[in-house]
Amino acid sequence: MHPNWTPKRTILEARQLLRVVRRMADQIVEVHRGAQGLLLIGIRTRGVPLAEALADEIGRTEGARPPVGVLDITLYRDDLSTVAQQPVVKETALPPLDDAQVVLCDDVLFTGRTIRAALDALVDFGRPRSVRLAVLIDRGHRELPIQADVVGEKVPTSRDELVDVQFRLTDGEDRVRILERKS
Repeated sequence: MHPNWTPKRTILEARQLLRVVRRMADQIVEVHRGAQGLLLIGIRTRGVPLAEALADEIGRTEGARPPVGVLDITLYRDDLSTVAQQPVVKETALPPLDDAQVVLCDDVLFTGRTIRAALDALVDFGRPRSVRLAVLIDRGHRELPIQADVVGEKVPTSRDELVDVQFRLTDGEDRVRILERKS
């Protein structure tokens, strides 16, 4: 999947990843004092399986699974011209946002630019009561003043490394690795 990168180390295996997701789901419920009015929105691509996993865990513990939306931020990116000449826009599927308590979900928080784009996109679809951020991995190196409310793991990285998150739903297995450029 990443042809110019090679695995350096594994951060989370499948069982560890499940424990992290369970802890994150508990934190989300604690912050929101339950699951009532909660809406999880996954940022394409790997924010979606994270949102689904969190919703499953919340449903398991609270007895009611919160709805999950899917947000494509392609046209809101500030680096759109460098991503591709003809960027592929995928479907955004969101339940009504007005007055919802939204939890934006993404796999890795790095510079903060993806989250800024997601916030810009959200306001085009409605006005949530609140928006919080849940990320599986916070790797630092912020370029914008954006912080997550719920963090699975903080993983110090260099800018020359890549955090590779894989979910069974999208990649066939659950794990998180650090990759480095091939020499």
